Order: sequence, then C-alpha cells, then structure tokens
Amino acid sequence: MAGAETNAEALALQALVWTLGEEARARRLLDLTGLDPAELRRRAGEAVVLAATLSFLESHEPDLVACAAALDISPEQLVAARATLERS
Repeated sequence: MAGAETNAEALALQALVWTLGEEARARRLLDLTGLDPAELRRRAGEAVVLAATLSFLESHEPDLVACAAALDISPEQLVAARATLERS
C-alpha cells in the first residue's frame, strides 16, 4: 500500500503544480480550500491538501481532463490518486 500512496502523492504534487500554473485557476483553488499561499506552501505535501487539490480538479471536468492530458495520464488515474490519499 505504501507504494500506491507514494505514487498518489507524486501524481497529486504534479497536479498541484499544474493547477498553480494558471493564475485564475490557482486563485479558485485557494478560494475554495480556504488556504492562503503561505499555508499552501507549508502544507503542500500533506495528503489532505493533495486530496483537496485533486477533488478541486474533479469538480470541474475540463480542468481534470486538461491536467490529465498535461501529465500524460488518464483522468481516472487522478481520481484514483485522490481516493488513495483520502484513505491515508
């Protein structure tokens, strides 16, 4: 299970970087999670924050699909990563 969790974390970190790559999308993430930029930097490696990022992408399918394409994976892999992180 540790391997799946590590892979989920790595994938979620990549998705977080992608999410923060566009100012409007980054602002929407911060607004919806209630995090400020400093807190996000401090907590970026926490499973709860990574799962929230993936949930954020899931809530807007065009972002989920675009992120998956940018990472060269399927949207389902992002959804599975969120589920794994939520169980950890």
